[in-house]
Amino acid sequence: MAKSSTGTTGRWRTRLTRTLAARLADRSQLIEMLDEAQQRGLLDADAFMMLEGVLEVAELQVRDIMVPRAQMICLRRDEPIARILAAVVESGHSRYPVLADDRDDVVGVLLAKDLLRLYATGTPKFEMREYLRPATFVPESKRLNVLLKEFRVNRNHMAIVINEYGGVAGLVTIEDVIEQIVGDIDDEFDVEDDQDIRREAERQFSVRGSTRIGDFNRYFNMELPEDEFDTIAGLVMKQFGRMPRRGESVSLGDLEFRVTRADRRRIDTLRVTIPARIHLVASAE
Repeated sequence: MAKSSTGTTGRWRTRLTRTLAARLADRSQLIEMLDEAQQRGLLDADAFMMLEGVLEVAELQVRDIMVPRAQMICLRRDEPIARILAAVVESGHSRYPVLADDRDDVVGVLLAKDLLRLYATGTPKFEMREYLRPATFVPESKRLNVLLKEFRVNRNHMAIVINEYGGVAGLVTIEDVIEQIVGDIDDEFDVEDDQDIRREAERQFSVRGSTRIGDFNRYFNMELPEDEFDTIAGLVMKQFGRMPRRGESVSLGDLEFRVTRADRRRIDTLRVTIPARIHLVASAE
């Protein structure tokens, strides 16, 4: 009788686990062992990063990666369709929490693709209640590895994060969790390959974190300091005093910098909003 491949894999996994358990006293020793394997060429850099990310996901909680409540883009249940469409087009997301009377009263989730179907079918009237999907709620303290499993089992892509008092603390998506393992995933905030700075709206720009401060200053006619850091990401991190999370914002001079993509190591992309009085020097390209 042929051996079951599942049984063989299970036995191999058990032997490996027992071997590691006998040799390793804690997580730090496992990281050291994986790092040594990378140095010896047994693991490439990407594989090492993902394995490290898997271990870190088991230690992190939802509160560590969620988009905070103040940065959530929400829709109101009783808003006219024109305002809903404007918000969807401006933000470019695929899912939106829908509120009733206050920001703690999330009544469901609206998918942007449902609005496309609405217009494709020529439906004359929009009724929000007909398009609402159920919202998923998770506590701030939930471990990311547990949340990822729940996302996969329930086929959810977004959850509303609640605090110990039952109020809304933020939101988290399956992409947020996966990025902790595999690093950046291209999304709607990506800057095109040949552009460090790209205009998104009249006064909004998408800027790579690796953009040189000198290039940034010339584009926006600014005088941000260049003596301590080379890149915009370095300058923004100094202002925060730590590694910021996606959705957090900070001001430098007259500009607002909002982190749109970041992982545990670096800021990848920022959304920069400028006041009307600033004259752009290099924007006519």
